[in-house]
Amino acid sequence: MKKLIMLIWASCAAGYIHAQVPQVLYGHNPSAGAYFNAGDAQIYYEVYGAGPPVVLLHGGVYGSIGENKKLIPELSKKFTVIAVATRGHGKSELGHQPLSYRLFSEDAYKVLRHLSADSAIVIGIADGALQGYYLAANHPDAVKKLIALGSNFGAEYLSGGDKKYINEFGAGYLKKNDPEFYAERKKSTAEPARFDEFINEMGRVWRDSIYISAATIASIKCPTLIATGENDGCPIEQYMAMYRLLKNGHFAILPYSDSLLMERTPGVTSEIILSFINGAKQGGE
Repeated sequence: MKKLIMLIWASCAAGYIHAQVPQVLYGHNPSAGAYFNAGDAQIYYEVYGAGPPVVLLHGGVYGSIGENKKLIPELSKKFTVIAVATRGHGKSELGHQPLSYRLFSEDAYKVLRHLSADSAIVIGIADGALQGYYLAANHPDAVKKLIALGSNFGAEYLSGGDKKYINEFGAGYLKKNDPEFYAERKKSTAEPARFDEFINEMGRVWRDSIYISAATIASIKCPTLIATGENDGCPIEQYMAMYRLLKNGHFAILPYSDSLLMERTPGVTSEIILSFINGAKQGGE
């Protein structure tokens, strides 16, 4: 049964997840990290905890396994947390295929099946949410529940500054407008010599008019939570349209936030995620 969750909070600053793993640099943790050969690229992942699998998929370019630093300690108490570094990001190699969200999702599927035969709870942030949609649609046996934070149909639905940003985005833009990030990420990436190639490829992916089709969203059968912030660069109506396509959909809008929910409102976002995972009953479900 579908459920629309509208959340109004006096303050979104209150923290929910207090458990921390001391001195763990997520995304660069040798004690938890390993590689899977996806054919043309080594895909890096980290594993924490024990129990049923939860797959964490981070955002694009600026995103990393470290985006989930608030969730990993709590989730790893009851689950095997599999945090995947998207192809070209962090310690994962770029490979030699044109980048796409479908390709990223296939990498994640291969990592999951390498580690577990069970269906997983999948949590995706921004670009990772789009991977999650493809995973749930193309591999329904692999996804038990999907949580999609801050994604949208495609570039044609963006507006204002967000649209201008992706139209200009590329290696040259990043060097000029965020040189510290550019230098730090280039130094820490798996293939520094290909970093500009990677950034330019991601710019192309971001400029695609359609990231995910309505038909793909409508084919998803597992319980799916879509969440975004009220200040997202994509109109809320587009998220509502995605929600209405789902057979078993749930929807949350967070005030005082944009699409970067785990950064802007980590406490409330974590609470929503954990409630959905734990199957909280609401309003006659």
